Amino acid sequence: MWKSAWILAIAPLILTLAACSGESSQTTKTTSDRTDTVKSRRQLICGVSGEIPGFSFVGTDGKYNGIDVDVCRAVAAAMFDDPNAIEFRNLNAKERFTAVQTGEVDILSRNTTWTLSRDTSVGLEFAPVVFYDGQAIMVRKNSNIKSLADLKDKAICVQTGTTTEQNLADQMRKRGITYKPVVFEDVNITFATYAEGRCDGVTADRSALVSRRTTLPKPEENVILDEVISSEPLAPAVAKGNTNWNNIVKWVVYALVKAEELGINSQNVAQMANSTDPDIKRFLGTEGNLGEGLGLTNDFAARVIKHVGNYAEVYDRNLGPKTKLNLARGQNQLWTKGGLLYSPPFR
Repeated sequence: MWKSAWILAIAPLILTLAACSGESSQTTKTTSDRTDTVKSRRQLICGVSGEIPGFSFVGTDGKYNGIDVDVCRAVAAAMFDDPNAIEFRNLNAKERFTAVQTGEVDILSRNTTWTLSRDTSVGLEFAPVVFYDGQAIMVRKNSNIKSLADLKDKAICVQTGTTTEQNLADQMRKRGITYKPVVFEDVNITFATYAEGRCDGVTADRSALVSRRTTLPKPEENVILDEVISSEPLAPAVAKGNTNWNNIVKWVVYALVKAEELGINSQNVAQMANSTDPDIKRFLGTEGNLGEGLGLTNDFAARVIKHVGNYAEVYDRNLGPKTKLNLARGQNQLWTKGGLLYSPPFR
């Protein structure tokens, strides 16, 4: 008798747990990774600056170009075999993280520094670094400013909402140098104010300073101080919680690096598909099924290199000696050449 009463007493609890279990299971089934959204749309939405030559910039032909742009083209190539299946959206420093968090963009590829707080409290998931940089200060050549110490009580233009503002404050405080920060949200206004002579110097990543100097009325009259006041690893990012989507972006970036290491480029990728080297065969998808683990075709890396090239091609096309920027690769060389670029094995 007591057994029947006990069963009747716990029956509601069992039903409740079953219902909760069913709800949880259903939630798991209906929760999708960003990959599904991008695939069904058949187009990548990429957040960029659109205003930094060499990184993301709209040319006179109306087309986007730059290293950040090519990262997005590489992802589109891997997914759709079409590097132009992209919608670019220009984002300023203040709105870029919100655009990722709200799902307005699938990927942020916008000269963004990878930091601990952005990796945690901001809700970003960073892909590998595509450009190792450092912050510096640009001044006019005739100013006689040769070092940070010479900027004592001088006005320095800086963009807010970036690591740049905090880095400047930290380094000047560390050195006991007082200065006058002239702060703007818009990067164009920041550099325009410097160009008008209303600031004694302007600070940003060295690559950005080199890039922006080319847009000034008299580029040759401006110099970048030798002192580097921070480390700025620039990397693309996606929203946290999208494991497979993050893996796709991550391994597409690694594909650019690994291809250069293996000697594969856009000109010889078709020929290299006939290689008997097991590393090359796995990388290009002629052997094994690495792409399946990402939900992509096994030749996803071959697609990337065919349409976009390897890292060296991307770098040279946008920042190399044949461009106005003429940035030496330096620490952005492969690890085999003394640089910091390194890809995990494709196996």
